[in-house]
Amino acid sequence: MAENVSGLTVRQDTETVSPMVSFENVTKSFNSRETGKRAFKALDDVSYSVPRGAITGIIGRSGAGKSTLVRLVNGLEKPSAGRVIVDGTEVSALDEVALRSVRRSIGMIFQHFNLLSSRTVYDNVAMPLEIAGVGKQEIRKRIEPLIDLVGLSERTRHYPAQLSGGQKQRVGIARALASEPKLLLSDEATSALDPETTQQILELLKTINRDLGLTVLLITHEMEVVKAVTSRVAVMDNGRIAESGRTFDVFTAPQHETTRSMLAALPGGSLPDWIGRQVISEPKPGCDALLRLRFFGETADQPLVSRLMAELGSPVNIIAGTVDEIAGEPYGTLYVAYSADPAVMKKAEHFYARTGLNAEVVGYVA
Repeated sequence: MAENVSGLTVRQDTETVSPMVSFENVTKSFNSRETGKRAFKALDDVSYSVPRGAITGIIGRSGAGKSTLVRLVNGLEKPSAGRVIVDGTEVSALDEVALRSVRRSIGMIFQHFNLLSSRTVYDNVAMPLEIAGVGKQEIRKRIEPLIDLVGLSERTRHYPAQLSGGQKQRVGIARALASEPKLLLSDEATSALDPETTQQILELLKTINRDLGLTVLLITHEMEVVKAVTSRVAVMDNGRIAESGRTFDVFTAPQHETTRSMLAALPGGSLPDWIGRQVISEPKPGCDALLRLRFFGETADQPLVSRLMAELGSPVNIIAGTVDEIAGEPYGTLYVAYSADPAVMKKAEHFYARTGLNAEVVGYVA
């Protein structure tokens, strides 16, 4: 299913799943401090379901509405219109007392860790259980395995000042798991970390999802994070869901301009500058066509470029390329150039149709 937004046809995720979270026609507006009137619409008629047991990414630029969306899940904000349902309960209709019970089933990890400097690793992780009135023996029974799970068993009595950024985030994850939640919310949890530490935290989230069966809703502006860890993704733009679906499908065949623009920032997602400056939009006599070839599925492990050269009977210049994984599936992008002669282009079209290789003309070069 697709719908038209701002003149663009965008993919909508219609897979039948058992949702952990459902947003039903959710709108959220904020009042102007000066006039008291609603002046800013952060979310605009959002409908989306987060499947149970999956790691789902919500991605968008700053101001797209993604953080507002996650604050609706744990009741920190209420929608101006529409419904937010978590595990069968409409949280948007609950009062503060009823929300406390729901929040115990929702874990939260933050960008800046939010640890108490005067408490040890153990005490920071134990804090939600202490607040809930859980006994010391039960706290110890729950906390020690969690600290071991996040790899901090040797730092149980350390204070936050003695920990690295990655270790602090591990404490935050263990604390979020202490109340045995059904849902884990991650709001830009890796944004303050270096790339190596980010990868370690993402691997930990995958382990938690796999071993505990925990649903994870991950809010981020980083395409690399979504690519590495999520199975499904929704792209937000100006308070709306621009497109959504399997992460692999959205990344390999983006429908919305926002998605294409964000993907261009990934390694191999755009042309090198030195060749980009030479690209022209219309062919001229003697020029080459510049194409982006995408390899995935059955085309990922076949020698299609060598077969393309044999098919065309013409040189094929490899300009740039990358091979990667998206949500655990192989994917490659290759920029090539070959003669823009109509006869050569026609042979190439037949080759792509026959082999299933995804090819797109991005311009022409002299």
